Amino acid sequence: MAQKLWEKSVRVNDEIDRFTVGRDREMDLYLAKHDVLGSMAHITMLESIGLLTAGELQALLAEMKNIYVSAEKGEFVIEDGIEDVHSQVELMLTRKLGDVGKKIHSGRSRNDQVLVDLKLFTRTQLKEVAEAVEQLFHVLISQSNRYKDVLMPGYTHLQIAMPSSFGLWFGAYAESLVDDMMLLQAAFKMCNRNPLGSAAGYGSSFPLNREMTTRLLGFDSMNYNVVYAQMGRGKMERNVAFALASIAGTVSKLAFDACMFSSQNFGFVKLPDECTTGSSIMPHKKNPDVFELTRAKCNKIQALPQQIMMIMNNLPSGYFRDLQIIKEVFLPAFQELKDCLQMTTYIMDKIKVNEHILDDDRYLYIFSVEEVNRLAAEGMPFRDAYKKVGLDIEAGKFTHNKQVHHTHEGSIGNLCNDKIILLMEKVVDGFNFSAMEQAEKSLLDR
Repeated sequence: MAQKLWEKSVRVNDEIDRFTVGRDREMDLYLAKHDVLGSMAHITMLESIGLLTAGELQALLAEMKNIYVSAEKGEFVIEDGIEDVHSQVELMLTRKLGDVGKKIHSGRSRNDQVLVDLKLFTRTQLKEVAEAVEQLFHVLISQSNRYKDVLMPGYTHLQIAMPSSFGLWFGAYAESLVDDMMLLQAAFKMCNRNPLGSAAGYGSSFPLNREMTTRLLGFDSMNYNVVYAQMGRGKMERNVAFALASIAGTVSKLAFDACMFSSQNFGFVKLPDECTTGSSIMPHKKNPDVFELTRAKCNKIQALPQQIMMIMNNLPSGYFRDLQIIKEVFLPAFQELKDCLQMTTYIMDKIKVNEHILDDDRYLYIFSVEEVNRLAAEGMPFRDAYKKVGLDIEAGKFTHNKQVHHTHEGSIGNLCNDKIILLMEKVVDGFNFSAMEQAEKSLLDR
């Protein structure tokens, strides 16, 4: 077994080692390329304050680029007996470059190293989630516009209530995603602050240039107070988890609607055949398994903030090993949500809408309010109109031409989709992902 960075003369018990390392080596593979980026910025700063020579810096940067490429290709591995990604990178540098590889940890702790790794990983994942949300948004807006004149029943208490439309149904989920993206942007802004240089949470006696590493990594600003930088572990993940949960909540509700509306009792929509599955004994079945799994996965993601809070809420300031466990629930959540968004986008793009739902008179009573409003507009007091229509329904005499004339903002006849698109564009622009991307590209090009 290789010696750990922190070991001196006493070697740790194997069972203690297995228990304390846990799944950390597996989780650290998510962070590998980000660990390299953070180290590239750190050593560039170390050279600027005289802790590395220019030659040492260039040799380290060149080898780190090779490790980065390996991580991007999925070829990076943490060897048996190596505790974590930080130890593996340092080992690889030392094998190639000798003692100079041991210099990269000056002025740094694994505490601020994993903090910066997590932030670099998370902001990249938030960009990918935002892009996936935007793709779903545009499909929903497109379908809303396409089917804006197709009426469907609206429900309260799962009872038919008032006329709705597929324009409203698709558009409602599109606008919901705008609010979700606002929360995602806030999470990104909180994430995009630099903790590097806080070391173990109390700074360093080296004259570190934290402004330099902030600029090199493309952070909006640094976490200034070194104690708060360390306190941000867990808090950042929790805040991001709330944003992921918000998106998941929207997608879960949409999945439920799609499952219900595609059932024979409703027959409002038809899901693509390739997105349904059959039964082992019932030849007629076309089950909405994709949306059922999407619903379950999204509901699991909605529990993520609570999982993180239960791990970190009763901790005082300073670092504790408890925080390691957050990785296990947090890091895989992004791909799970991106998968759900991708599946939902595909199905919503290909879903078929029943354009003749209201031909069935079982939905006739959704027009009762239309009739009440018509009578009120002609001068009858609203309460009298309400009573007349109610008595007509009880007597089986209610009729209506099944037409609606809604004109106010956000209604069937005035969806305001153009306004919703502008809102989304404003939120997307506010992320300013380009600054992050340009900084990382410049660092890799050094």
